[in-house]
Amino acid sequence: MTQAVHPVDEVLPTPKLFTLGLQHVLVMYAGAVAVPLIIGRALKLEPADVAFLISADLFVCGLVTLIQSLGATQWFGIRLPVMMGVTFAAVGPMVAMANTNGGPEGARAIFGAIMAAGVISILVAPFISRMLRYFPPVVTGTIILVIGVSLMRIGINWIFGNPVGPTAPQIVNPAHAAWLSSVTEGLAAGSATGIAPPPEGLALAARMDNPAYAPLGNIAVSTVVLLSILLIARFGKGFVANISVLLGIVVGAVIAVATGAMTFDKVGEAAWFGLITPFHFGAPIFDPVMILTMVLVMIVVMIESTGMFLALGDMTGRKVSQPMLSAGLRTDGLGTLIGGIFNTFPYTSFSQNVGLVGVTGVRSRYVCVAGGIILIVLGLVPKMGALVESVPTMVLGGAGLVMFGMVAATGIRILAGVDFARNRNNLFVVAVSLGFGMIPLIAPNFKMWMPHAIHPLIESGILLASVAAVLLNAFFNGATLNEDDIKAAAAAADH
Repeated sequence: MTQAVHPVDEVLPTPKLFTLGLQHVLVMYAGAVAVPLIIGRALKLEPADVAFLISADLFVCGLVTLIQSLGATQWFGIRLPVMMGVTFAAVGPMVAMANTNGGPEGARAIFGAIMAAGVISILVAPFISRMLRYFPPVVTGTIILVIGVSLMRIGINWIFGNPVGPTAPQIVNPAHAAWLSSVTEGLAAGSATGIAPPPEGLALAARMDNPAYAPLGNIAVSTVVLLSILLIARFGKGFVANISVLLGIVVGAVIAVATGAMTFDKVGEAAWFGLITPFHFGAPIFDPVMILTMVLVMIVVMIESTGMFLALGDMTGRKVSQPMLSAGLRTDGLGTLIGGIFNTFPYTSFSQNVGLVGVTGVRSRYVCVAGGIILIVLGLVPKMGALVESVPTMVLGGAGLVMFGMVAATGIRILAGVDFARNRNNLFVVAVSLGFGMIPLIAPNFKMWMPHAIHPLIESGILLASVAAVLLNAFFNGATLNEDDIKAAAAAADH
């Protein structure tokens, strides 16, 4: 008599594996490609390099998904139906790093910090479960809320334009600039007399409204994308509703093509096949402050993953043991290390795909293995990266409001389960932590007199809020937490 195969270990027929795996890929695709787009453009990289980041991200998403779902030795892989993708928690710190040091050199510093954080995460993974008491729902909910609010700025800037640079709301009047230039040249040539030379560092103020900021056409396209997503989510059924964001981006891209705002020139120039090479931008740079920043991010990521794994264990009927949990968390670290090597970012389990397991009822981990293979294939096709990079930001803006707003809403949903009535101290934890998280958004120059070396550490509202929430919760509530709280918070997560 043969022993029945557990549903998690069931190998489905190949056509069904492919279909269900593709479904998982489509559900996560928009979120997976958003981060390389954000960071690539924050670094001011060339379009070809941004497209490479997208391809590298898809490739590593697939590779780490295989390790997590299929398993690699007893040390790596939780062997549950898990799809791995880039975490939004790292976006704020990485954008701050990119703003401090852009271009390929900035990319090398970011990837160096990611690699080092990956190694440290692998080493500390077995001890993370002991830290869970410091991350109850009042802390994780606050952190996720701040992550969403911080990311909303990116989505809003996609619609209207960046507040600095060519799309700034105000620019220098060209006539004023021409006058100052003529006076300066006249003084240098000796043709202008009776005029005192301009003080050193004199610059004209930007006072003229910039037609490149918030054009009505861009707002209209973003609005159509947003409305499309909402209509599909409202009236679509099952799988179609689950990929509403991706379908909304497709609608916006069609409009952009029709109006000439999007072309396929770069897609045509891109190759059909291209290997993802490590250290594309050169040898990594290891900056201690950046590494510390990324390690703090990874601790938060692994706490979230712990809740996700426990919830997924209940969902699939396979109890998550301590060795399984450690193997899953080590894979978060290994994926992050691989990400840094292959020019991409920190990785975690995508909760929308965990939700899809509950919706479909399919518990086989080999479905996610199939999804990982599909992602690897997509990553090896440079035309896919070029296609995503060609999508105008006005199209992504409407989708960004939904994607990043859902992250913030997830934090609110987790906080809804926190007892504020009988424990008013929780109000202080949320209120003060949220205030700390808003500092870099409202007063970005608050650090101007502080040592430059610590700027990457304090430029992220996410990290400020995380540290504040942990310390305030420990001060007011101590360090107590049970497993049911973790699973409840993970079940509420949707980002």
